[in-house]
Amino acid sequence: MSSESAGQGRPDDSARDDTGPVGAAPSPVSPGPAGPAVAAAGPGAAPGVPNMPPAPPPPWPPVGPYQGGLPSAPPPGPPRRPGRAILVGAGAVLTLILLGLPLGLLWASVAPSIPVRKTEEGAVLTNPQPEEFIAADGWFSVLGLGFGVLAAIALWLLLRRYRGPSSLLVLALGGVGAAIVAWQVGRRIGLAEYQRLLETAPVDKLFNKPPDLRAGAVEWLYGWIPTVQGDLLLPAFGAVVTYTLLAGWSRWPGLRPEPEPPAVSWGWSAPPAPAAAPAPPESGAAEPPRG
Repeated sequence: MSSESAGQGRPDDSARDDTGPVGAAPSPVSPGPAGPAVAAAGPGAAPGVPNMPPAPPPPWPPVGPYQGGLPSAPPPGPPRRPGRAILVGAGAVLTLILLGLPLGLLWASVAPSIPVRKTEEGAVLTNPQPEEFIAADGWFSVLGLGFGVLAAIALWLLLRRYRGPSSLLVLALGGVGAAIVAWQVGRRIGLAEYQRLLETAPVDKLFNKPPDLRAGAVEWLYGWIPTVQGDLLLPAFGAVVTYTLLAGWSRWPGLRPEPEPPAVSWGWSAPPAPAAAPAPPESGAAEPPRG
């Protein structure tokens, strides 16, 4: 009986905690019904414990850091000197006016002369309504418009630093001046010969008069203000319209070339390489105590 009571008072060995003595830290390996436990992988794992394979990378590329940046404002250019701009504008106006000389020579070569007859009262037209007047005005209009378009393109390309309203003023003044020069040069070619025949030719003599404009003239308002009319305004009109269209199609708000902003990269960054698994334990390494 004493043995039974001793057996009842002694705790069952199977009920003992396998975790070790009381107060000891738990072991990293816990036995289970499915077999030996597997410890978590990591650099601090105990040797001799199998490691978990690294997790596979996600199927989509991770969002990387922004590689670009906000476009920075272009650096300010050198200060513009108004005196230099005035000199450049005056030179451009003078150049356009001088270019009216070849324009007048070209107009005189393509415009037809006007046939006249010598009478006792002077020269009269052989045809009451000759077409040569219309042809002379038409040729001047076509050549004047073409001159204005080419002048605007040349000024846009050559004077990039001075683009703006001042260039429109230069084209307007230079176009009007070139038209007047072309008109006077073209109408004076052959005019001396016409005057000589008008004075010395016999009556009923046929000869030609140099071309002249019927739809263009320069008149003086109040005796001292010049006003330009008709075909003489077409070169300036063509130049101003063409320059305005070029300004409207310009890619720069200030009409002057500006430095390009830095390129912005929207690409994905490469995913980081997976961490290497720790080396397997050696064959002769001792197993850690299990508690």
